[in-house]
Amino acid sequence: MSIMEAGSRRLIAEHCAAIEKSVSWRTLAADLDPVLAQCFNVTARCGCFMQAARSLNIKATRLRKQLAQLETQLQCSLFSPSDNGVALSRDGLQLHSQLIALAHERDLPVIEQPLVRLAVAESILHDILGRDLVALLRRNASVRLDIISLDSELSLRAVSADVVLWLAGTDSPLPGPSFAISEPRRLARLDYLPHIAKRYSRVASRPDSLDDLADFLLVQWQHDRQVDCFRPWNNLVDQRLAGVVQLHSYELMLEMIRCSACIGLLPGYMSRFDRGLIGLPGLFNAPMQRQVWLAVNVHSEGDEQVQMIVELINSTFNERREWFEG
Repeated sequence: MSIMEAGSRRLIAEHCAAIEKSVSWRTLAADLDPVLAQCFNVTARCGCFMQAARSLNIKATRLRKQLAQLETQLQCSLFSPSDNGVALSRDGLQLHSQLIALAHERDLPVIEQPLVRLAVAESILHDILGRDLVALLRRNASVRLDIISLDSELSLRAVSADVVLWLAGTDSPLPGPSFAISEPRRLARLDYLPHIAKRYSRVASRPDSLDDLADFLLVQWQHDRQVDCFRPWNNLVDQRLAGVVQLHSYELMLEMIRCSACIGLLPGYMSRFDRGLIGLPGLFNAPMQRQVWLAVNVHSEGDEQVQMIVELINSTFNERREWFEG
């Protein structure tokens, strides 16, 4: 046999082996369990186990178990150690390329998540619930959540939602949402009083009577003008001929109190939310109080995703119970 003939046969054998291996990977990819294939594809696409788990709405430990199951099934290692996240091994690259070739990653259907509509009072959303909602989204990147900010009684009556969290008087949850809801549940009582930034008011010079407020700029959130129990504060603001700022933005009002030596009406828990602010008790004889109420749409109260939001709200208020006591 000539050297050229031997070399030719060797090349043909290597070519046939490559074809057989390619066909083998294609067959394996086509026969994979769709859930395991999706876990692998999302991990390969994200390059990070944690982000892939969030996208799939599962725990990272469960994702790793499923990927380990896939490697056991294929009898190969699909990932290689890397300092820059998740790196595919040679076999992992082969599998990924075959899955992509199979009708754009097999056209795995995206499981539609139910839309959950959460309507919440703007101040509660900003001060109390916002941080835990962000944490929820970090854990669950596939959630469909519509967050509606309630900044007036009119918006509360007009809104349609699955979960609603609003502020009302101390006697009843009315006025409440206009759609059919479960029995409203009281979560907390909020006491309101004027606040000022500590850095703009030394202890000895802090106002302790209404007359002392004459030398201070007052700032008012326009939404508070509609609240009947805030009448003592609203009357004081209305009497001012100068030194008043009216705002439609809750966040901007907070920023002005923090940075502009203004005095504004805030919930009593504010000194816990922002330790740079301090309340000014004793300025008004009548207490200014509101209640936080929670209710669920009767048509969606049994939905799993709705219950997840309700549990989050209950947990948040339980963890901050000391904010509302005393």
